[in-house]
Amino acid sequence: MLAFPCNQFANQEPGSNSEILEFAASNYGVTFPMFEKIEVNGDEAAPLYQFLRAEQPGEGDSSDIAWNFTKFLVGRDGSVLKRYEPMTTPEEIAAEVGQYL
Repeated sequence: MLAFPCNQFANQEPGSNSEILEFAASNYGVTFPMFEKIEVNGDEAAPLYQFLRAEQPGEGDSSDIAWNFTKFLVGRDGSVLKRYEPMTTPEEIAAEVGQYL
């Protein structure tokens, strides 16, 4: 699991990278890698998210990330296997992820 904070969703991540990490660790027990804050939509979207959205555009008229906690399952070979919307919990996809380990 890798996390990329983004402040493009109702200013939910206004803090610095260290403040975001401290908040996630102290409030949610996050222990997985947390990367620097990036943009995931628009002209300034990080190349990683441009790739993820192109490979798994999701449903609807736009491939944009609709809200924080959108998840992507990436295979060992770098292929983007599936996109999960924000309300999907890690517990709900654990069995599916296990198939690829």
